[in-house]
Amino acid sequence: MPLGRGRVIVLALGKAAIAMAAAAEEVLGGRVDRGLAVASAAGRDLRRIAVRVTGHPLPDARGLAAAEEVEALLRGLRAHDLVLVLVSGGASALLPAPVPGVSLADKADVTSQLLRAGATIGELNTVRKHLSRLKGGSLARAAAPARVIALVLSDVVGDDLSTIASGPTVADHTTYADALRVLEERGLRATAPASVVRHLEAGTRGEVPETPKPRDAVFRRVKTLLIGSNRLSVEAAAREARGQGFRPLVLTTRLEGEAREAARVLVSVLRECVESGLPAAPPVCLLAGGETTVTVRGAGRGGRNQEMAVAGAIPLASFPAEAVMACLATDGVDGASEAAGGVADRTSLARARALGLAPAEEFLAGNDSSGFLGPLGDLIVTGPTGTNVVDLAVLLAPARAGV
Repeated sequence: MPLGRGRVIVLALGKAAIAMAAAAEEVLGGRVDRGLAVASAAGRDLRRIAVRVTGHPLPDARGLAAAEEVEALLRGLRAHDLVLVLVSGGASALLPAPVPGVSLADKADVTSQLLRAGATIGELNTVRKHLSRLKGGSLARAAAPARVIALVLSDVVGDDLSTIASGPTVADHTTYADALRVLEERGLRATAPASVVRHLEAGTRGEVPETPKPRDAVFRRVKTLLIGSNRLSVEAAAREARGQGFRPLVLTTRLEGEAREAARVLVSVLRECVESGLPAAPPVCLLAGGETTVTVRGAGRGGRNQEMAVAGAIPLASFPAEAVMACLATDGVDGASEAAGGVADRTSLARARALGLAPAEEFLAGNDSSGFLGPLGDLIVTGPTGTNVVDLAVLLAPARAGV
């Protein structure tokens, strides 16, 4: 799609917004008429694109103001104008635009409840799309009749474009009824804010317009392209492992489920490798990408990757050979902590006992993975990385059992 002679508006939304916006400025130069980058952390200054830092994972007033700026930029565009939308993970929370009748506080409340209930990203976004003026294809509708090109970095398992950042430029296959079903299945319909439930119920009755669906005419002038994903990060990790002398084996780029259960499965596969040489013989590097969930029952600090590391430390304690497991969020922020993830090996439990820490199971019960890993020096701390292609788990075993 050529730039044409109209105005070029750049909207960069998500944790990689600043880096993506900077790249757009470098390529397009003076063709950028106006733009806005909405990110979770400050970064470099941009020449023609304004930067806004807003709240994540819970939306805040800064995000609401940024959403209003986005709507203002889209207002009054013509058919020969072009909107370049640069999308990365986190945009759903960073750019809240609640529908009339639902406050920002109520939207943040239902988001928090869904997160604590262990909702998947797909479930979370099904609800958020139906509480937003910009998500679920609604940004594309707001930009009409201008042309829209969206370049997307995927932060969801399976790279579903309608789920990434709640699909602001993509047709929405979910419905108000689906959103209500998510609340029901997560046991939240009774505790969700009344304004949220009222709006979703009104939508199921046809009293509120649905999000744009696949055959909507607005998408005839919209092109959405995937330019980066978890699979690419896993492939890069495999190349590095091979260069370090390990035999890399990609188990999956669709890792999902409860974090602590996923950890036990991954460690069991590594044990099979060191004991039987299957499915790969040491020196082996197992790789798994995706996004697990944590059902929060305690008041501790941590995230899904740190919880995987703590859970993995338990079976690693009886491992028959040297082994290590590292789990991290590619955006550098794992849950409610300053860490990107954590590391565990077969000495983790022994080192914890030597420091007088409680058993790992107690930290898991309180969802306090940071409290376990921190004193051991086993947190991975990178700071915000400026990108987001979901999570990566790496398991290493240099030798067979008994060798």
